[in-house]
Parts: sequence; structure tokens; C-alpha cells
Amino acid sequence: MDYPETDVTSFVLERAEELGDKPALIDGPTGRTITYAELDQATKALAAGLAARGFEPGDSLCVYMPNLPEYAVAFHGVARAGGMASTANPLYTPRELQHQLEDSGSKFLLTIPQFMDTAKKAAEAAGVEEIFVVGEAEDGATALSDLMGDPADAPELDVSDDTLAVLPYSSGTTGMPKGVMLTHRNLIANLIQIQEAFAIEEKDTLVGVLPFFHIYGQTVIMNQGLRAGSTIVSMPRFDLEQFLDLIQEHKVSLAYVVPPIALALAKHPAVDERDLSSLTTIMSGAAPLGAELADKVAQRLDCNVIQGYGMTETSPVTHIIRPDGENRAGSIGAELADTECRIIDVESGEDVEEGERGELLIRGPQVMAGYLNNDEATSSTIDEDGWLHTGDIATRDEDGFYFIVDRLKELIKYKGFQVPPAELESILINHADVADVAVIGVPDEDAGEIPKAFVVVAEGKDLDHDALMAYGAEQVSPQKKVRLVEEIDEIPKSASGKILRRVLMDREKEEAS
Repeated sequence: MDYPETDVTSFVLERAEELGDKPALIDGPTGRTITYAELDQATKALAAGLAARGFEPGDSLCVYMPNLPEYAVAFHGVARAGGMASTANPLYTPRELQHQLEDSGSKFLLTIPQFMDTAKKAAEAAGVEEIFVVGEAEDGATALSDLMGDPADAPELDVSDDTLAVLPYSSGTTGMPKGVMLTHRNLIANLIQIQEAFAIEEKDTLVGVLPFFHIYGQTVIMNQGLRAGSTIVSMPRFDLEQFLDLIQEHKVSLAYVVPPIALALAKHPAVDERDLSSLTTIMSGAAPLGAELADKVAQRLDCNVIQGYGMTETSPVTHIIRPDGENRAGSIGAELADTECRIIDVESGEDVEEGERGELLIRGPQVMAGYLNNDEATSSTIDEDGWLHTGDIATRDEDGFYFIVDRLKELIKYKGFQVPPAELESILINHADVADVAVIGVPDEDAGEIPKAFVVVAEGKDLDHDALMAYGAEQVSPQKKVRLVEEIDEIPKSASGKILRRVLMDREKEEAS
């Protein structure tokens, strides 16, 4: 495919002047709106203001705030100034934020009044030059409005294939998060690839419930939506009732979700109290969505429910179910244009036979430039031939549909057999007494590891542990049976909806010691 040699902001906002007064972003809770013309001018004003403060090409500004219309202003204002937006999780503690500020070398920090305590502690420790805040100026912070310059003074931007645009941080399963270096070309290529496979149209309205700091919400909702000229209704945090109200009020046509939201759409009684008939497609990503759960959502809402796959390291999308094609239950679909894939045996490194399990490898224009300040992690993830090793176990069927089986490092080893926890979770979640579930391997003297399920019990239900284990055992081979059940108040998850099994594993180790 053809990828224009330009910067991501010029590409995304190419039609801003033409779209003019059309709402680009609407703040869901308040209804506050930024039009396309206003967004375009605001990004230029921010770029001019940053340049006047000595912000130079290659500098980093950390964006530490929830989903607001100003998120797009910040992202594209920084890009227009030639810098990198280092997007931080709004749930970060001062220690976590300090790590990202130091690792990214962020010169400035943008936040909101509610986050000022954490922002100031982290910024002071990391040596950040200045904090900016959305809204009124705070003690120790400058109002974002006071940073804005004259749009006419926005610097001219000249980018090459290796010019970095954004530094999202990948949580991984171990160690501190790593800065993922994504170039303007990475982002533009992926936007073109996604649009070719699953087009957003100007008439569409999207709900921006997934966090914009995360590459899923950032690329697939914010930037693809703006590139298409659609309207995005943003939510600063997920609240099911508000989420449903906004879909009804704004007649949202496309909803990008993660499996926990899909679970609520399938089971929560509040869904029946709203008119959600405007929804044409629900797209789930960031973690595997079981085929049975996807079918329940599709039947309940009478809309298309599809899956995609990607990683922060791939900008993010590599695979998708095409809305106009076959929706094969449980599949992440086929690879995007210009995306090469291999599935290899984790021991030998050789390509596996069709239908067999192995690690998924990706190569394409959306693959990151590498991890910031971490050549060792880069070389262990992207091999010398340019293949990115995803760490995900996948299969491919005879028609070219891919299925994610599990994470390589989270496989349970039961008497030498590999047991994928995601498979067990997709079964147990459909039990009537289960509201949410996570499965990990726990040490066992005889078997090595045995599967243990942590279960959030559905409201008003009394869970029979033996009955639940029997329910799961009926649907899997003997080595995969869940052998322990523990009730828990909440399943630990990342902001993108991935189950943090490592948190449960660490807790098990602490209790055992």
C-alpha cells in the first residue's frame, strides 16, 4: 500500500478545515464540544506555545490525564512541534509516573487538577521543567490556556521514516514498563491498514471509552476516528450506566471495547433499559474474547461483534475480522495488508504445521522502532530479520483465520502438558454464578502446576466450588481441569482490560511463604 511521507497530525487532520464546525470530540459527561476547525487551530497554537518555551524536535511531553477532548489537542500539538507525546496511565502512582518521566526524559507534563498531587511529586523527583494543567492554573502548574501561542507561529515540521511521534509504555508481564518508540510512519501506516480492513465513515459516531493513553484507544478510536471525520464522544472513566446513556443519547454506531465491557453488555440488566439500536458494530481487542461470549453480545444487541488483535509494539493492529467478511467465532481474523505472519514452535523456532500451536511473529510497517533506552529488550523482541516475537500462542486454520490461544509466559505446566488459562477462563465465565474469572497455575508437588480459578461471584449467587469445577471439567481434556477455586472481590486488570495474572501469581507466592 502507499504510505504518504508526512507527519501523523497533517495526515489525521487533513480535512479539518473542510469539516469546519462539525463536532470532532464531545466530552461525554458535560457535552463540551471541540469542532474540527477548533481542534486544528488548537494543535497549531499548542505547537507554537511549546516552541516558544524551548521545546525542540525530539523532546518529550508527558500526557497524564484521562480521556478528554484536550487529549487530542495535546497529542497532535506535541507532534506538530516535532516532539513525542509520552502517554501515561492515569492510575499511576507517583513512583510509576516518576519512572516514565525519567525514562522518557519528558521536559514538560500535562495533567488535570485532580491529578496534581501525584503529578507534582513525580515531576519534582524526575526534574520536569514545568507542569501544565487543563483548566485554571494551580499552585505549581501553568494553565494550558496560558501555554497556547499564535497558530500562525506553529513551527514547520519535517519528518523522516525514523522520526518518533509517540512513546506509549508497554506494561508487559514482568519488570517496569518499557517505552515503545513509534514513528510517524508507524502510525500513518497502521491507520491506512486498519481503514482498508474496517473503515470508519464520516457519518459514524464513536464512543471513546477505552483510554487514549493506551495505543488501542489512541490509534483505533482517537486518530482513526478523526482521520475519518467522525465524531468521538469521550469518557474520562468507564461507568456502565453512563456508557449506555451516551450510546443512546449520541446514537453511537461503533463501540470499541475490551472483554470486561463485552461481559457487561452480555449480562448486565441495565442494557435492557436503553435503546442501543444505533450500534452497528462492536469491536473487541486487547485480550481474547471467547466465542460464546461474543455470540451472547451479538444476539442481545443485534449487531456485529468482531475481534481484532495487536500490541503496543505494532501501533497496534495486525489482525482483524472484516465486517463485510466471515465472522469466525473466537478468531482475531486475518492479517492486515502489508503484514507478514509466522507461527513457530517455541522450542525449535521452526514454522509449525497448519492448525498447530506456536508463537505468533509479526513483520510490517507498523512494527515499532524499538524500546527506548533498552537495546537488550529490543533485540530479544525483534530478531535480526525484523520479526517481532509477540509472546502470544496462536493457531491458523486452513482459511487463514488466526486464533490466540494464550500468552507464552502464562501457560500452566501440568505434568508436562501446556494448559492455556485463557481457554479455561472463556469456559468458566459462561457459568451463571460467575461474574468474572482469572486462572493461573499454582505449584503442586506431584503435577508441577495445577490450574486455579479466582472467581468473582455473580450478585445474589452462592457459588458451589465443586459444581463449577465439574462444569469446566466437562468441556476440557483431563489435564486442563481446574483443581482449585478461590472467591475474590475483583480480578486485577490493566487499563486496557488484560487480566494481570502476574498479580495473582505474586499473591500466591507471598501466601505460600
